[in-house]
Amino acid sequence: MAATAAQPMSSLPSGLGVCTTAPDIFYLPELVFGGLVWILVASTLITPPNPLGWVMFVSVFCFVMTFLWMVIFAAGGHRNSSGWAAADFAYHGLAAFFYLSAGVDLAYITLLVKPHNSRIYHIDIAAVVFAFIATLLYFIHTILSSIRWKNF
Repeated sequence: MAATAAQPMSSLPSGLGVCTTAPDIFYLPELVFGGLVWILVASTLITPPNPLGWVMFVSVFCFVMTFLWMVIFAAGGHRNSSGWAAADFAYHGLAAFFYLSAGVDLAYITLLVKPHNSRIYHIDIAAVVFAFIATLLYFIHTILSSIRWKNF
């Protein structure tokens, strides 16, 4: 049975339904904005290494896990189990928390370090904006996943 946009929140989508149903429609924007954070932070000078290392870990971890999560859902590996609905809620909640902490760290370091190169400063500001957009996307996905889990 093909998944449609009218699919109830009490089931998990598979196939192309992952790209058309809430909350799973957020997978692709999460990948895009998370990838942009990863690319922008990696393209600048990593100083100080500890907080920016955390930002890199969060962006790479969430990018890889979100991609794998999307592939598992698209392949139907969840078998419409309520355990997968709970795991979806837990993962996206954790990812939202991670991105919030990484975005705050990145914003603090961007304000603290006055670079001599304004190009790097602008790249860091763009990374901060994209980190907070990714946080918002993961947070919305978490809320919608919790509703789906509750209705399961």
